[in-house]
Formats: sequence, structure tokens, C-alpha cells
Amino acid sequence: MRAMVLSAPATPLRMQERDDPIPGDGEIRIRISACGVCRTDLHIVDSELPDIRYPVIPGHEIVGRIDLMGTGVTGYQIGDRVGVPWLGSTCGLCRYCRLGMENLCDRPSFTGYTRDGGFATHTIADARYTFGIGRTGDDVSIAPLLCAGLIGWRSLVMAGNAERLGIYGFGAAGHIVAQIALWQGRSVFAFTRTGDIAAQDFARQLGAVWAGASDRRPPEELDAAIIYAPVGELVPLALRAVRRGGRVVCAGIHMSDIPSFPYSLLWGERQLLSVANLTRQDGSDFFKIAPQAGIHIRTTTFPLDKANDAIAMLRAGELLGAAVLQP
Repeated sequence: MRAMVLSAPATPLRMQERDDPIPGDGEIRIRISACGVCRTDLHIVDSELPDIRYPVIPGHEIVGRIDLMGTGVTGYQIGDRVGVPWLGSTCGLCRYCRLGMENLCDRPSFTGYTRDGGFATHTIADARYTFGIGRTGDDVSIAPLLCAGLIGWRSLVMAGNAERLGIYGFGAAGHIVAQIALWQGRSVFAFTRTGDIAAQDFARQLGAVWAGASDRRPPEELDAAIIYAPVGELVPLALRAVRRGGRVVCAGIHMSDIPSFPYSLLWGERQLLSVANLTRQDGSDFFKIAPQAGIHIRTTTFPLDKANDAIAMLRAGELLGAAVLQP
């Protein structure tokens, strides 16, 4: 197999040839056809997350076909198309797992972070934490749904029944969630980097009623806002934009420090929430909704050996929609 490997902190990914991995009990080997490039991958490459295991193969928006199965796997056959998300496994024993909150598990593993991921031709996954994709849809368009879509869905659910929804950071997750929100009959207000006219135009094309720079006030008070950009300075701005009783949901795994802000921004029973990881139930719910919403994923594809280019463009904010690697 070939893989783009992160061998040390803050170093470029390097192509390596490795022996094809062999699945253990309960595991499947997947021949990868597409793997999305997520902002979490950028945080891993830039060493912004703790306890990264080196060397590691990033990537956790994986689509491919099963080409080998370990013992004890049920519900799948060789050749089935599957998706592999961020949540690689959980302990099933801790308090959070027992309460149905496996996204907060005490002893989880995460694809492309604590176990090898999808910037490769093959990967191994715990079959219980994968999703059967079926036959509809192309692999490239499906790949971003495995994290941008799933985390986006979880954050949208946490935003509640907001009629006027603000989206801060109109990238992979933002443009997916906007389409679901519009399908649900909500009004979407898109916030982008200052001067990012292309992203603002893209948001309007998808149906946003307003799009502008993140430091601008929207023309109406928002019922809720979701922050996908990893910028702590956006939290006070979003709190200022939502009405009394409104919610601000921080949906990233990493964010720069939140600056101090006056209590008056939080007062009035405004709520500040965070999203942590995902559950398999999120996937089950989301993959029922996604086909009904008619989501159109905007993607830019890269060959596997150009993973560093995709990461660099994501870091620079030069992508509209999602980047996807094709081995």
C-alpha cells in the first residue's frame, strides 16, 4: 500500500510504501477510493491537537470497498462500499458509553489521529464504527459527509429549531449544513473571512438570505449561530448577533483562545455550547436525511501524492467547499 505519512510534529506529509495491512478480529480492510481533507487533518498536521501518535496516516472522511475481512465481522461482504468516520472505536464500558454518549468516551480511538486513516490506498477499520454507504452517489461527493456532514449535522441539531441561522465559516461543513437548513425551511446567514467575496457569492448561490464578513452584524437578530472557523474571536461576535435566548454552537475540535467579553453578551439566557466528536446514531440519522435534502457537495480533487497541496490550500482559505484525495 501507499500512504502519506506524518512522521513528526509540523513536518510535511511524506509518501511511503508499506505492506498491505491485515485486519484483526472484528476489523475490515478497505481499498480507499476517496478521502476528504478535513480541518481536523490540518490541526493534526500543524500539531495543534494533543497526544498525536507518530507516525500517523491522517484522514477520516473515507469511502472505499471492503477487500478483506477479519474474523467475527457481520453485516458486510467483500466488495461492499463503506464509509469510515472520525470516531474509530469506543470502550463501551465507561459512564459516557453506558449513557449513550459515546462521543465523550474515556478511551476512544480516532481515525487519522490515534489510529491510521485514509490518506492512503488502504486502511483498517473496526467494522462496528463504519457505515454502509449503498450504491447511490459518487465516492468523491460522499467522502466529505463522513465528518463535515456528520459534525455539521450534530451541530445543527444542537442549534435547536432556529429559524434564522448564522453560519460562521463557510467551508466544507458550512456549505453542507446550509443546504440542510434551507431544506428544513430555515433562513441562512453566512459569515466568511473579510474580503472573501467568492465564498459569500457561493453562499448566496446556495440560498443564503445574507452573506458578509464575520465582523459584520447581520440585518436581523439570529436565533442561533454555528461557528466552524477555528477562531475564538468569533464567539463574542456570534453572541452579539443572536437574540436573547439564542444559542451559539462551537463546532470545531480546536479553536484559538476566546477573548474576554462583557457578561451582557451572554446575559438574556443566551447559550454557548460545544460539539465534541460524533456518535454512530448521528451517522444513522444523518444518512437518512442527506438524500432527502438533495445536498450538492462542491469538491476539489487531488491525487494522493498532492495531499500537502490540499492541506496548504485549506490552511490559506483558498478552497470553496471540500478537498478530496483520490488514491
